[in-house]
Amino acid sequence: MLENVKNHSASDDARHDSPMKNRNPFDRLSKIYYGWRMIGLVSALRILGGGLHQYGFTVFFLPVSQDLGLSRASTSLAFSLARAQGSFVSPLVGYLVDRRGPKPIMVTAALLAGIGYILFSWVHSYTTFLIVYLGVISISFTAGFIHAPTIVANSWFIHLRARAMTVVSAAVPLGGAIITPLLAIAVTMLGWRWAAFIAGVLFLVIGLPLCMGVQRSPESIGMTLDDEPLPSKSRQNADATAPKATERYNEPDVTTRAAMRMPIFWILVLSMTARSAAFTTVTTHFVPLMVWKGLSQTEASVFLAGFAIFNLPLHFLLGWIGDFVNKPKLVAVCILVAIVSMLPMLWSNSLWALWLFTALYTLLDASIPVYWASVGDFFGRKSFGTIRGTMNFFYTWGSVLGPVIAGAVYDRTQSYSAVLNGIAVSLVFSAALTALLIKPWAETRQRMIELAANP
Repeated sequence: MLENVKNHSASDDARHDSPMKNRNPFDRLSKIYYGWRMIGLVSALRILGGGLHQYGFTVFFLPVSQDLGLSRASTSLAFSLARAQGSFVSPLVGYLVDRRGPKPIMVTAALLAGIGYILFSWVHSYTTFLIVYLGVISISFTAGFIHAPTIVANSWFIHLRARAMTVVSAAVPLGGAIITPLLAIAVTMLGWRWAAFIAGVLFLVIGLPLCMGVQRSPESIGMTLDDEPLPSKSRQNADATAPKATERYNEPDVTTRAAMRMPIFWILVLSMTARSAAFTTVTTHFVPLMVWKGLSQTEASVFLAGFAIFNLPLHFLLGWIGDFVNKPKLVAVCILVAIVSMLPMLWSNSLWALWLFTALYTLLDASIPVYWASVGDFFGRKSFGTIRGTMNFFYTWGSVLGPVIAGAVYDRTQSYSAVLNGIAVSLVFSAALTALLIKPWAETRQRMIELAANP
């Protein structure tokens, strides 16, 4: 199969030159750059994970809390500890993906997610809930469903990096729009335990096969970025062309240690920490927040689906724009718009205020691929996985602490008002830090353009 990707036979060339070539969809499909096939595989996996886990956990929030007799702070703590666990392993995961490729990590993640959700359907105490959720489901979910797919996008693309990362990132809200409502129906009709069991089966039956087709990079199968021809070499020596590809595209090649000595690295980390705290707090408490605003749990699930649906076109729009404009500037604008969307929520329970918030707050998530594309622009491809994992070790603590603090505040006050105010302050801080990166990014891009013009 890989040989067919790398070489076309004489008969294939003749077929492509025939007058019927434009009528045969298989001919056109065979000409698609192989990197987009990789994006398709990891995106399909993210659709599954996004619908059942990343958007799905808020569907389980209230039923699990009520069934196990937990406070909202206790339930939030389980989800937050899972993110904390992911932050500890992220640097190692990034290093392993850079050295061994994404497939082993992704296969392990799909397997553990499947087994974990099946076990989750049998828990009857807070202790067993924590053991299963932290010890099985979450131990590699962040690595396999979040880090590895993004590293795949960064490894296969440079000029269309923002768009490739956008497709991967948009898969999560697509899963939220398609799969999460079905999960909510299953929870309502069958109960949360049967819904969790079905989720586990889907991870095993669909997720594992998707992971098996992933390839680590163009060089690993005898190709180059943007489908350029690779000089005749054995596949064993193909990875040696990676540094040459970096030089050919005049892209930075920054090591993790060097990146951590740069102010840009820490500005990115702090900005993402504040932003992650704000977004994860809302997604974790989305259904409880909407119930507090006067909706039923079923109506809140409709808004959750809307949250994912609005997210999807915004992902693609921002990804397309991101390849043409200053990326940090675009991200800063998105954060500011998200802040504006929160303001009516502070004084109104009207449906228009809830829908405005639902539609525009998604910009925080929709602009994430543009953020990671700018990280790739600053630091390059070679150590991207390790750099991303190291950044995750620091910024994840925002998503760890945010939901727990929000749950504790609600338990104490029976209100999310103080939580929404805190989120607004956090986003203002994130927007200010992101704005500091506008000039450094422009200077980095200008250097790349000058080097390309004067090799």
